[in-house]
Amino acid sequence: MPTPLRSRLARVLPVLALTVAVAGCVHVPNPSPNDPWESYNRSMFAFNDTVDKAFLKPIAQGYEAVVPQPARSCVSNVFNNFKDVWSSFNSFLQGRPFDGINSFGRVLMNSTLGIGGCIDVASMKGVPRVVNDFGITLGVWGFGPGPYVVLPFLGASNLRDGTSTVAWFAYDYSPPYAPIFAIDNIPVRNSIIALAVVDLRASLLSADEMVDRIALDRYAFIRDAYIQRRAALVQGQHVDPNTTPEGLPKYEDNDTLPDYSDDDMNGEDAAGESNAGPSGSSPQAAGQ
Repeated sequence: MPTPLRSRLARVLPVLALTVAVAGCVHVPNPSPNDPWESYNRSMFAFNDTVDKAFLKPIAQGYEAVVPQPARSCVSNVFNNFKDVWSSFNSFLQGRPFDGINSFGRVLMNSTLGIGGCIDVASMKGVPRVVNDFGITLGVWGFGPGPYVVLPFLGASNLRDGTSTVAWFAYDYSPPYAPIFAIDNIPVRNSIIALAVVDLRASLLSADEMVDRIALDRYAFIRDAYIQRRAALVQGQHVDPNTTPEGLPKYEDNDTLPDYSDDDMNGEDAAGESNAGPSGSSPQAAGQ
């Protein structure tokens, strides 16, 4: 077996083995029509939550406490500038040239006037960010989302988007951070990647608090928000880029909130299932 292929399999197979091991841990007798793999998904959601609480969330909280807000904003803006490059490319693939030009213009403006992306000058000038990725491109091309799925460590996804993510990962290409992965200095490259993960997880801290406050069933809340957001993006609807990678909406205290108390919880009280993944943990952390 060629060395590059062996290396890729060495990275992917442990994740697949973990997925198989977790799959049978929880049984949901009557899963949601949008979530036929709910038994597996809830198990993986709980696993991600454990990893998040033990490792990612404390680091993100420390990062937020120690690093001043202007510095954190600079870091987030630089990484968002990378995402805008990928967003522009996908907009053109989708036949949405206006969005593609908009995103490319943001990159040019922020990379020059914004000192390498540190300052989001484009947003200050009224140029909105367009949220886009290859999973949305596949949706525009006619591929259905498939069942909802929770990915190990990465969190909320669906079959279409998850397949795209795993394919990029297996072939040593990780958009939108490809320039970072191309850095030859391994310590520098890994440090930047770690910073991207921590920055992404820190951006989810407020969403964590919001979900704790309003959701009886965190899993169902995140699932439904993700499904609705991805559908809106494929249809070309405007989505606030300041929402989290999982698509959690930002409710005010006086807003009308969806009721998830009737979700089938496999005989357990919904409030007892207070599980949150790092999803997007990448990120979703988190995410992503």
